Amino acid sequence: MDYGLFTMPSHPPERSLYDGHQWDLEVIRWADQLGFSEAWIGEHHTAPWEPNPSPDLLVAQALMETDNIRLGPGGFLLPYHHPGELANRISFLDHLSQGRLNFGVAASGLPSDWAMFNVDGFSGENRDMTREALEIILRIWTEDEPFDHKGKYWNVSKTDTMFDSLKPHLKPFQDPHPPIGVAGLSKGSDTLKIAGERGYLPMSLNLNPAYVGSHWDAVEEGAARSGRTPDRADWRLVREIFVAETDEEAWKLSVDNMMGRMMGEYFLPLLASFGFTEFLKHDQDVPDSDVTPAYCAKHNWLVGSPDTVAEKLEAVYEEVGGFGSILLFGFDYMDEPQAWRNSMQLLSDEVMPKLAHLKPKPASAVA
Repeated sequence: MDYGLFTMPSHPPERSLYDGHQWDLEVIRWADQLGFSEAWIGEHHTAPWEPNPSPDLLVAQALMETDNIRLGPGGFLLPYHHPGELANRISFLDHLSQGRLNFGVAASGLPSDWAMFNVDGFSGENRDMTREALEIILRIWTEDEPFDHKGKYWNVSKTDTMFDSLKPHLKPFQDPHPPIGVAGLSKGSDTLKIAGERGYLPMSLNLNPAYVGSHWDAVEEGAARSGRTPDRADWRLVREIFVAETDEEAWKLSVDNMMGRMMGEYFLPLLASFGFTEFLKHDQDVPDSDVTPAYCAKHNWLVGSPDTVAEKLEAVYEEVGGFGSILLFGFDYMDEPQAWRNSMQLLSDEVMPKLAHLKPKPASAVA
């Protein structure tokens, strides 16, 4: 099982944008030093707790300060980018990475972002725009002949040579393009069906394992549409993790610290407003009011000593049927950096070696 990082990034509203960026960069440097295989950085425009509208800027800087870790947006919100411009920018960034770039894509789920960009997400327009934008980007990267795309949202022309020397010429460093990752949240996620259909990397966001198990069903359903056989080794699970020397210390440093604050002040109320609280419950008879940071730490998070976290992680692995990578959900511990650094190191040095025997089950046959 590989291990990586998934960061929104999350910062308390009082944190300056500069300081938050420096924290994110430091954590990615640590992740590279500790053998994390990859890091994904989110994009948001109107969430004070998620204040990064340009994940590629962090990726570009981090590429220059790391050696092995793969980096990428997790993901670019395609409705808010012209596909021609983004295709070129990702191509250039892939060359800077020399093949260490992942390309995460997403449809955007914040109504406040929809409002800023005049996208009708309530009708699903954001998903339609995402599909069209990705289609255009892939055509730019993979088709050598000129074409005119006349779409619902964008018109894009890939011209032949003009004035003897001018033509679209930027292609990614990786052939035919960087690995594409998509994240899913709800049960039976449509985006994860697309991942299965097209062979993209599926990422399941941090919900109760009972719901996450349904995500692989969505991947397989999508794969069946195109005759693909999905591989569980490609499946990433995002999870809140905090490791300390003892269970008691881990609880204090997570639930009673920044993880608990961020969840209590921002993320849990946000999920509740979207009607997603049920996806965090281990039992639907649990009242919504009981779904607190402490509840999530007990039922969903992986918090404790190395032995405890290894045991919990293996239980999740078995419950969902196996996966290839666990992605540590990032938090801002800038006020106690050593606590977060120590947690990452214990995850790398003590937890993951205990799970070396876990191998994703063979891909099931797709009818």
